[in-house]
Amino acid sequence: MTNPIRVGIIGAGANTRKHHIPKLQAIDGVEVVSLVNRSRESSQRVADEFGIPAIAGSWQEIIDNDEINAIVIGTWPYMHCQLTMAALAAEKHVMCEARMAMNASEAQLMREASRAKPHLITQIVPSPFSLGVDKTIKRLIAEGYLGDLLAVEVRARPDSFLDREGALHWRYNFDLSGLNIMSMGIWYEALLRWVGEATNVMAKGKTFVKMRPDAEGIMRSVRIPEHIDILADLACGAQAHIQISSVTGLGGVTEAILFGSDGTLRFTGGNNLSGGRRGDTALTPIPIPAEEQGGWRVEEEFISAIRGQEAITHTNFEDGVKYMEFTEAVTLSLQSGQGVSLPLL
Repeated sequence: MTNPIRVGIIGAGANTRKHHIPKLQAIDGVEVVSLVNRSRESSQRVADEFGIPAIAGSWQEIIDNDEINAIVIGTWPYMHCQLTMAALAAEKHVMCEARMAMNASEAQLMREASRAKPHLITQIVPSPFSLGVDKTIKRLIAEGYLGDLLAVEVRARPDSFLDREGALHWRYNFDLSGLNIMSMGIWYEALLRWVGEATNVMAKGKTFVKMRPDAEGIMRSVRIPEHIDILADLACGAQAHIQISSVTGLGGVTEAILFGSDGTLRFTGGNNLSGGRRGDTALTPIPIPAEEQGGWRVEEEFISAIRGQEAITHTNFEDGVKYMEFTEAVTLSLQSGQGVSLPLL
């Protein structure tokens, strides 16, 4: 009989309620035993919804609970580093919600703490956008479908006009989200899987509404761009352009396109992959073989890694640091108007 894995939840946001809690509870030998959220009332609501037997008065109670051997961190990024460091010091396995941290320095601290405790499993919740097509894209690149990769174009442009009256969402609150900018880190994580890391970045960005009311109605400055363009040199020799925006009404579909010397691949979400090669007149759909179709298995991977059955791939702390260094390099470029080399020293 496998020893039960007892999990404590710190922060029960939408993703934690949609995925982490129910999917952990569905795994044999896993028990979600305690939870703490931002208030006792919200903690109790979530505990009642999922049949969790206990709530805690503070995150420290979860960390210090000797019955718990794995922690799920579902807070906003401002607490990720502190909670991860505390959990590892208390000999707990850690699954941490994305984005990894507020900045690269915090991410590096988390990685070093993880390296010092190799017997403990650490995982960052992965970018989900491309899970269905990752294996097929990587296979096609390896088989030479593109020839030499020359350019990458990412346009993450939700079909929405500028909302001048909206409240300050936590993703635009620097004190909660740090240097993370919209979905930039999520898309860079996907590029890491496909074509590898950037070596230099230059960025320009704009914030159009300078102040917004927070949840209490207090006006706060908006320090995170609402539209950004990034040019990057990739280690593989290609150049990338990444545009992330929340102001591009009627701007078309979100997409990532890989341009090669002999072929092109275009991804538009889900399992929607198309391509064409030299001599073709248009892109055509590329079917995803059943054996290559990926999907969400974050909680399964976390528990299997704790049980020694597999290694964390989606996403380990090493890759988390890479996307946080990219994130910080983008901000440094925004501030300086200069190119910034990677990795950061």
